[in-house]
Amino acid sequence: MTTLLHVDDLKVHFRLPGAGLIRRKYKTLKAVDSISFRLHAGETLGIVGESGCGKSTLARGILGLAPVTDGRVWLAGEELAHLDAAELRQRRQHMQIVFQDPLASLDPRMTVSEIIAEPLQVFEPHLSKAERKHKVQAIMQRVGLLPNQINRYPHEFSGGQCQRIGIARALVLKPKLLICDEPVSALDVSIQAQIINLLMDLQEEMHLSMLFIAHDLSVVKQISHRVMVMYLGKMVETATRDELYRNPAHPYTRALIDAIPIPDPVIERSKEFSPLQGDLPSPLSPPSGCTFRTRCPKATDLCANQAPAPREIDPDHWVSCHFPEHTATEASAKNP
Repeated sequence: MTTLLHVDDLKVHFRLPGAGLIRRKYKTLKAVDSISFRLHAGETLGIVGESGCGKSTLARGILGLAPVTDGRVWLAGEELAHLDAAELRQRRQHMQIVFQDPLASLDPRMTVSEIIAEPLQVFEPHLSKAERKHKVQAIMQRVGLLPNQINRYPHEFSGGQCQRIGIARALVLKPKLLICDEPVSALDVSIQAQIINLLMDLQEEMHLSMLFIAHDLSVVKQISHRVMVMYLGKMVETATRDELYRNPAHPYTRALIDAIPIPDPVIERSKEFSPLQGDLPSPLSPPSGCTFRTRCPKATDLCANQAPAPREIDPDHWVSCHFPEHTATEASAKNP
């Protein structure tokens, strides 16, 4: 498979002043700490984790919207760090983002037509007014917006309709990469399903590659081909969707999957579930060794003294844990 996006050892750190009257000491917030992955053409990688684990910062680091401390990013084989500001600006037409809050991401002073046409004015200035309008109308129709809504303003639309406007704006340039930063978390369940189905249809139609960021694992399971789990800025597990949900190897991943509610109330009440203990540690002072050890039931002295390195326990199944759960492959090997 062709690799569209390659991220290698990406780090996004922020230097913050210390507390007190004399703020001479600085602390480092490691929002994203040594993340590596590949995204294939036409593939969706789901990125999950609790709020504050660095998912959105990772997306902004890839796009160049947040300062990258270290690491490298390639898009279609071209390293973005080697580009100057003008060249990076041109490459951004191939990388678009859909934000979490559909209404806040749209300019309230602009009509739907102006919002969707703005990227065309920037990247395709040779188009005539009629050609721009034709492209706007075509993408509006594709995302489920009516032609008579073209001159309305964002406040006249529902949350789901505003998200459709944001998707239309992102896709009007026909980008190669679409980053969806929790695009359905602010919508009710029925609208969530509509937006997810729309994104899946558009991906197949336009051969899009997507990074889909969310904290709802049931939504991620529906749309993703592979899933990466993050905790305090680090990757703790990544695998294909079916493998991850069937055989979670990291205790954090297992806890997240166990927390997914089951629609049947009888089964939901009878299932065994051990919720995570404690709160998410501060990213300004993470635990030593394995950052998850303060909430992990399997933690030992080794976890406190040594950070686990990512290791492949099955084909395309990586985990950062000293004591991962046995996968189906490992179990079958021990019990032939």
